[in-house]
Amino acid sequence: MLKLLRGANCSDVVLAGKLARPKFSEIKLDAKAVLVAPRIIAAARKGDDALLRAVVDTFEREGFHAVGAHEAAPGLLAAAGVMGRIKPSADDEADIAAAFKIVRTLGELDVGQAAVVCEGLPLAVEAAEGTDAMIARVGTLPAHFRGDEKHRKGVLAKAPKPIQDRKTDLPVIGVATVRNAAAVGLAGIAVEAGGALILGQRAVIEEADKLGLFVVGVPHAG
Repeated sequence: MLKLLRGANCSDVVLAGKLARPKFSEIKLDAKAVLVAPRIIAAARKGDDALLRAVVDTFEREGFHAVGAHEAAPGLLAAAGVMGRIKPSADDEADIAAAFKIVRTLGELDVGQAAVVCEGLPLAVEAAEGTDAMIARVGTLPAHFRGDEKHRKGVLAKAPKPIQDRKTDLPVIGVATVRNAAAVGLAGIAVEAGGALILGQRAVIEEADKLGLFVVGVPHAG
């Protein structure tokens, strides 16, 4: 990668997209990677945030400038407030507050960036499986724990980990997130305003309005 970037006269590096953790024993290393690998592997054992920091540090040691996706494309950042026609109810607001508290507490331990809460009951938290798989688990719970298409209830909340470098791994939602949340009966999605990316915001809002979900950006209280 370093050779390719230099060959293309790149000076800045932006991390974007989804990346699965590699199986380090199966990676073929070149001479440069042999020197870097011990530090990367050691960081990987400390969690995703430590791993991403080590990767960014590697690029910066080689003279590249790491730029956050939100810095390169600030229009992707979630704004504060309700983004579509549907507004969260008082019960939804309580679930949002509870879900954010869970996300930020688990984030201190580098666990995940998302949680689902319904009527005050935590239904799922995100770990290594990712948001889509976490939402799918909600769909396997008994019907009385969650909502349905006719009576939606429960909230998906996503926020950055308090410990993380925001240049590398801000939480993201897109149209698929809305569809998945709708499929398991949730009432809506809440993200941290200024701390989450929305891919295709217009399409996300249109899909949420069509399916009967709210999407809201919530300022971080501190």
